[in-house]
Amino acid sequence: MKLFRPAVAAVVALGSLLLGGGQALAVEAGPTTGPPKAAAPGADFTGIAALSNCSASLVRYASSADTDKALVLTNGHCYEGGFLNPGQVLVNSASSRSITLLKPDASRAGTVRAGRILYGTMTKTDMIVYEVTESYASIKSRLGVTPLTLAQQAPANGAGMAVVSGYWKRIYTCSVQGTIPELREGDWTWKESIKYQQPGCETIGGTSGSPVVSTENGEVIGVNNTGNEDGQRCTVNNPCEVDADGNITVEQGAAYGQQTWWLYTCLTEARAIDLTKAGCQLAKPAR
Repeated sequence: MKLFRPAVAAVVALGSLLLGGGQALAVEAGPTTGPPKAAAPGADFTGIAALSNCSASLVRYASSADTDKALVLTNGHCYEGGFLNPGQVLVNSASSRSITLLKPDASRAGTVRAGRILYGTMTKTDMIVYEVTESYASIKSRLGVTPLTLAQQAPANGAGMAVVSGYWKRIYTCSVQGTIPELREGDWTWKESIKYQQPGCETIGGTSGSPVVSTENGEVIGVNNTGNEDGQRCTVNNPCEVDADGNITVEQGAAYGQQTWWLYTCLTEARAIDLTKAGCQLAKPAR
């Protein structure tokens, strides 16, 4: 999982940091001070955000109103409380997380603050949707930042895409290679994961939570979350692919994102997430 954890020492070397539950994640040097990588067609830093340990984005539904409280998307494993357990689902949980928003040129626009987590999980998909304390209109007026729109369907194979990291202020471009029926990493399992065509999207720690953006229409088609770093089989930072017949394959260097369009299957007319809605495809809390 492409998570960054800042080190205490002034000089940070590559290594590992032990997290709760015994997971070890790579620790990388902080962002460089050089200019961001040039944007690809259809992708800049509009709506992009940075967290203390991950990337994120300011997003809206296709039907969102300017007066709605704004939403921020990142990974479930970027949760400020640590990794979510398999089967754990957060619904309407309190949060006061500070989120930095960027301008289209990757310079800092300002901060917003989460008021609650509308939905968060590392089961089936890997995402958190924060509701911030002000509206899209307020953020536009105060900071000049506009949101990205969440796509209402899964991306097609071969579709042009960009992983836009607010943490690193870097854009990776490639295309969708395919959809993996099941991806396993440590104790977690994700369904219908988006696999990136390489080269171009060799994502690193800190890119977790970056939106996967269509370079054709600018919509968010997924959320970046992991890659196989060492060629290991189904371990943390080394996800493995499981096909429809249960066969397991490993590809070192492969990188993946998770589905976000499932949010639409659970939305009410008032744009609230209702996990009891018929056809809702998001994971539900364990009873």
